[in-house]
Amino acid sequence: MAVPKYDDLFNPLLKAIHKLGSSASISELEDEVASTLGLTEKEASEIHKGTQSEFSYRLAWARYYLKEYGLLNNSTRGVWSLTSEGRKTTSVDKKEVIKAVNKSVKERSITKEETEIEKPTEAGWEDKLLNVIKALSPDAFERLCQRLLRESGFIHVEITGRSGDGGIDGKGIVRIGGLLSFHMIFQCKRFKGSVSPSVVRDFRGAMIGRADKGLLITTGTFTKDARTEAQRDGAPPIDLVDGQTLSEKLKELKLGIDVKERVVEEVLINQDFFNEI
Repeated sequence: MAVPKYDDLFNPLLKAIHKLGSSASISELEDEVASTLGLTEKEASEIHKGTQSEFSYRLAWARYYLKEYGLLNNSTRGVWSLTSEGRKTTSVDKKEVIKAVNKSVKERSITKEETEIEKPTEAGWEDKLLNVIKALSPDAFERLCQRLLRESGFIHVEITGRSGDGGIDGKGIVRIGGLLSFHMIFQCKRFKGSVSPSVVRDFRGAMIGRADKGLLITTGTFTKDARTEAQRDGAPPIDLVDGQTLSEKLKELKLGIDVKERVVEEVLINQDFFNEI
């Protein structure tokens, strides 16, 4: 089946967040709605623009409308929850929702009333950044990941990638509280689309017996099955960093990112940083 239009996702989204206990992360909502609709991995992962899937983009609009309609709230940490009215609502009339929201937005525009609600947007600074990263050579991307890990507190971070090494690109040590330390290995994937579970399995096979933890970094996304495989019971867990998380981390650490705070935040890509990686 094709991915439903955003307004056809209103009720599946409501059903999903009710089922998940009245609150959920975006990835949890996407997985639950995709499961409810019976979407295949291919359908759920079809790219809209940049690294965002069409399904993710349309579901973002569904969240926006239900938030404007007074049924959902979201925190700064990306957790969405039902409002008191939302907890009493299990289904909505999509035409009524659209009419009410469009009227509210129009009235705010006329009165120039400020709002904290952000509409889903087309490709922004994240996609521009990822396009810059994808243009890097494989060696430069590995050095960028090495720098990212060092800036994040990892020590003894080395690039070790070589043919026949099972896809391992580097290793390092993460220290917790100055007392505990764990050896980790990482793999860097410059993907445009989604990383499949087979990639996760192959990486785990190379990791076993060589490190306590594994970290898989990609400029793309991970399929639902890949995320499930990474945390499969009885298998060494692997942490996943997708393109969105990678972008946010580079911004947080100000690596190749200049943030100028004006009336709105403006994020500028520092091309010189990436040229020197």
